[in-house]
Amino acid sequence: MKNKVGVEISENVLKQYGYQPFAGTKIGHLISQRVAPAVHVMAGPSKVVTSLADVVKNNVRDGMTISFHHHLREGDMVFNQVMQLIIDEGIKDLTLAPSSLTNVMNDMVIKAIKAGTVTHITSSGMRGSLGDAVSHGLLPNPVIFRSHGGRARAIETGKIKIDVAFLGVPNADEMGNANGMTGDAAFGSLGYALMDARYADKVVLLTDNIVDYPNTPASINQTQVDYVVKVDQVGDPDLIGSGATRFTKDPKELKIAQMVNSVITHSPYFKNGFSFQTGSGGAALAVTRYLRQAMIDQKIKASFALGGITKPTTDLLDEGLVKKVMDVQDFDKGAADSMHKNPAQQEIDSSWYADPFNKGAMVSKLDVVILSALQIDTDFNVNVLTGSDGVIRGAIGGHQDAATAKLTIISAPLVRGRLATIVPKMTSITTPGDSIDVVATELGIAINPARQDLVKQLSHIPGVPVYTIQELQQKAADIVGQPVPIQYIDRPVALAEYRDGTLIDVIHQVQE
Repeated sequence: MKNKVGVEISENVLKQYGYQPFAGTKIGHLISQRVAPAVHVMAGPSKVVTSLADVVKNNVRDGMTISFHHHLREGDMVFNQVMQLIIDEGIKDLTLAPSSLTNVMNDMVIKAIKAGTVTHITSSGMRGSLGDAVSHGLLPNPVIFRSHGGRARAIETGKIKIDVAFLGVPNADEMGNANGMTGDAAFGSLGYALMDARYADKVVLLTDNIVDYPNTPASINQTQVDYVVKVDQVGDPDLIGSGATRFTKDPKELKIAQMVNSVITHSPYFKNGFSFQTGSGGAALAVTRYLRQAMIDQKIKASFALGGITKPTTDLLDEGLVKKVMDVQDFDKGAADSMHKNPAQQEIDSSWYADPFNKGAMVSKLDVVILSALQIDTDFNVNVLTGSDGVIRGAIGGHQDAATAKLTIISAPLVRGRLATIVPKMTSITTPGDSIDVVATELGIAINPARQDLVKQLSHIPGVPVYTIQELQQKAADIVGQPVPIQYIDRPVALAEYRDGTLIDVIHQVQE
């Protein structure tokens, strides 16, 4: 059968993995059941232990689900240490459930899969050698890809039941009060890890910085923590993020950023009290800077900025152009440093950020969002998971979640190298086209015809050519030709959920 975005999904897949097919973006009113986290009553004046190996040996068993967070990014020095101990113990058949997987984890995950230690994975995404290995059939079971909001929903409703969470933090006291704001490996918001701390059966904090009790402000608090383990180094601060990302000088990215800025500033949503979310790429950072100047020129202030935060966004906060920053993750040291200096920069967990099954997520209050894409098709569907070769090389992240904004803009070059970005048919679908309002490229924009209000308002912006999405696709094809069909094996290697838990796509094994 075909789901709402036209993906053919067999009844066997739906039955075997317990899914309903994606049926649309409107979730409506429902009652969502919450699971209650287990409580292990702890006695004694301290939870500090000296042996991580003993913690692993005494708490991790065959068939369990273990989790990690990815706030340390490529500087993470926790994941590989824990996983090696688990492999050494001979533990088998684990489900790995991190908030996302970064490149620094890839070799260890591949090793764990080959050892039979990891047989299931659920994550926001994966890249590099791991994505390639999974795409070619290394993992015995399909990866479950969920958005950040979808992961929060799955944890809260028990779809993901975490047995042991291993959480690297840059500071903690002897009872487990911790935050992400101070210490050599400070990375700012602990937004994704807060779900694990709240719902995991056992919570293990790893830190290189034991501080005096009580440690405040406490993002993770002592009522949630079972063990505090002192390690030599929790993360490399130079690889977590240092300083603001450089302002791009790439003419193509600057042109795209100018297009996006023009769309925003000519939309009905650019007014006092508007809210927005931008990404961390070169074009997105450039948009933030262009938007800043437009806000100054037109005397407009935003009510809040949301999502993964960068220094250009916290600069807007410091200047009074944004009243609040709602921070689920920091992408650079500047944003992380800002968090403990400015009380208007509020740490939020991923449920507050984007869970569609709670009593009100922040994304539902977004006016404008700028998102990126690996591919866009002529129905405005977006792919951020797989490359043009069908290999997994991305992450859903908050893409589906933030696309619920009143004005969702996809910023992408028309082509990357010799590959078209806008294509007739994509290698996978991450975000449905009825969530997307405008696609902005260096040549011009395409407006989703379902938004006739925007067609009227945005079709005559000076310096912004307007095309149909089919015309942009043809322009890309004129440059690089039509995509070459990929040869697949009829075996699912990944299942991509929509944020409500329905199945939006099945990613099949790539043929050698």
